[in-house]
Amino acid sequence: MEHVLTKGPLLDAQGHLTEAGYATSLVKEYRRSAIKASAFRIKEWDYYLIYNDRFGIALTLDDNSYMSMLSASILDFENATETTVSPIGLMPMGKTNLPSTSESGVSRLKIGKSEFTFTVGQGKRRLTCYLDKFKDGKPFEADILLFDEPQDSMVIATPFAEDKTAFYYNQKIVGMRAQGTVKIGDEEYVFAPEESFGMLDWGRGVWTRDNTWYWGAGHGMVDGHVVGFNIGYGFGDTSAASENMIFVDGVAHKFDKVTFNIPQTPDGKDDFLKPWTFTSSDGRFEMDFEPIMDRAACTDLKVIISDQHQIFGKFTGKMILDDGSAIELKDFLGFAEKVRNKW
Repeated sequence: MEHVLTKGPLLDAQGHLTEAGYATSLVKEYRRSAIKASAFRIKEWDYYLIYNDRFGIALTLDDNSYMSMLSASILDFENATETTVSPIGLMPMGKTNLPSTSESGVSRLKIGKSEFTFTVGQGKRRLTCYLDKFKDGKPFEADILLFDEPQDSMVIATPFAEDKTAFYYNQKIVGMRAQGTVKIGDEEYVFAPEESFGMLDWGRGVWTRDNTWYWGAGHGMVDGHVVGFNIGYGFGDTSAASENMIFVDGVAHKFDKVTFNIPQTPDGKDDFLKPWTFTSSDGRFEMDFEPIMDRAACTDLKVIISDQHQIFGKFTGKMILDDGSAIELKDFLGFAEKVRNKW
């Protein structure tokens, strides 16, 4: 039986998690000042993914203590192409002052001539972004509004067995309506709310040195309902709860463990662009996955390694809700990723 988090502080006086488990809202109070680990180990980020069946954008604003980053990606699903630009700042050490909650506040970061501002309040999220040099040296400008936030989200507090002061507090909000425009020079991408949705990956925590995670999500319309899912595993001690949830019209349906069955090459390496499958321990998430493209990035500085593969593609299969009824997905656009960070 998975443990449901109760209200109260996230960390105790020793900087340890007061509880490990899951919830459907931010019931635990995160305070950076309560952390007892080295300031260099603190990682905080806001990641938004907005898309429809033709194109999408990914936006990241983070403060990882010894480095900060702004990142924007334009995703072209029809042509299976993507462009990502990620300016980096040095030694912010928390000076970015990212909000302690996803429910309100302003996340803002400027690096050189580039600046992102994520403003949250009154049930809406406005994302305004500018990169001075993006595709072919042209600037990137985005102004996106997210609204109709679902009543439930995926929230999990995960400890690390090897370090009691390490933890990850994470919220995934899946299936917000999205409206707005992205401009890259003379190119323009318009997100209309009847077909475009956005999700948030809000993360705050203290990480151990070397981790590999698996994460997947998707959202869209099925038979007139807003449907989505969040799946993942791979780091920390998740014995108290998994992060696996199905969402239908904003209501969460919790299920147990999931496995990403990634194809392998003859020499044993991941073959990300071959068809995958997903299986679950309780039979509630069974999917085929047909990849479209790999948003890949690899940085290997020996001391710091980041090897990221975010595969966008189409899910076909069945999700079982809490009442035993089934949601059938057919060519449902989403992503699945494998990421290793040595940081």
